[in-house]
Amino acid sequence: MNSPIDENINCLPVISPVVGRFAPSPTGPLHFGTLLAALGSYLLAKQSGGRWLLRVEDLDPPRVVSGAADAMLILLEQLGFEWDGEVVFQSRRFERYRQVVEQLRQAGRVFDCSCTRREILASAPHPGEEGPVYSGTCRNGAQGTRAERAVRLLVDDEIISYRDGIFGSQEQHLEREVGDFVLHRVDGLYAYQLAVVVDDIDAGVTQVVRGADLLSSTARQIFLYRALGIKCPEYFHLPLAFGDNGKKLSKRNGDIGLVTVENGTNMLWRALQFLGQMPPQELLSATPGELIGWGVKHFRIAKISAENRPIDF
Repeated sequence: MNSPIDENINCLPVISPVVGRFAPSPTGPLHFGTLLAALGSYLLAKQSGGRWLLRVEDLDPPRVVSGAADAMLILLEQLGFEWDGEVVFQSRRFERYRQVVEQLRQAGRVFDCSCTRREILASAPHPGEEGPVYSGTCRNGAQGTRAERAVRLLVDDEIISYRDGIFGSQEQHLEREVGDFVLHRVDGLYAYQLAVVVDDIDAGVTQVVRGADLLSSTARQIFLYRALGIKCPEYFHLPLAFGDNGKKLSKRNGDIGLVTVENGTNMLWRALQFLGQMPPQELLSATPGELIGWGVKHFRIAKISAENRPIDF
C-alpha cells in the first residue's frame, strides 16, 4: 500500500474571505438537529466577517416534502438568520453535475457499473460503515447483469487523512473501506457526494460546518476535490443531539425538538448551550435576533465538545 495522503496540505485554513454555508434537505419542518448546523455554520462564518450561503439539497425528489423548503426559509429569516446571495436549489443544477461527470470521464476517473445490489453484496470483501464495500468488479468493463448503468469514481489505494476542526485527526482508506463510489445513480439521479462537492466549489465555499453524521462522507469528498484538482474547504463537524431512544434527533422524532417562531429563542438558547457556548440565562427573554447577535460576538469553536450526547426537551 502507498503512503497516506495528508489532505491537510490541500485543506489549508482560509483566513479571508471566509465563505460558509448551510445546506438543509427539505424533507420536513426545521428541527433541533438541523438548527445546530444552521447556527454553528452561521456563527463561525459571521464572526470573521465572512459570507453565509444557503443551499436547499432537494437532490432526491421522492424524499422532498412539498412546501418544506419555503417554510424553512421563512422560519430561518424570522429567527434572525441573514444569508448572502440567492438560495441555490440542487434540483436545478443537474446539467452542471452532468458536465462534471463528463469531465471526470474524459480524465479516465470514472467508469460505468452494471452490478446489481445482490451482485455487489456477493462480491464485497467485507461490510463497510455504510453498506457493502464495492470490490471493483466493473473497473475494466461492465460485468454485472443490470442493463442500467451507474457511474462510479475510481478510487486509489491510498489513505485520506485530514484534521476536522472539532473531532480532530481523521483517516480513511477508501478502497478498503468504501470502494469506488457512485456519482450518478442508475435511476438517473446524482449522488450526494458529487452534488455537495460541485455546489461548494461553484459557490467558493471555504468552510463546511455540519453534523457529525456526515463525518464518514468527508474522505470521499476530499478525494473528489483532488480528482478535480481543487483545494477542499476546512471541515467542522458538530456533535449530534440524541433523543430518548438514543438515536440522532431528527424529523423522525415528530414534534420533539421541532423549531417554531414561538419557541425560537428557547431553541436557539438550547443550541448555543449544546454547543458549549454557555449563553446567559437572561437571553431567554431576548428576541431570536438578539440571541444570534450575542452568538456572533461570543462563539468559540474550541468550546464545542466532540461528543454526541442526549438532550432532554
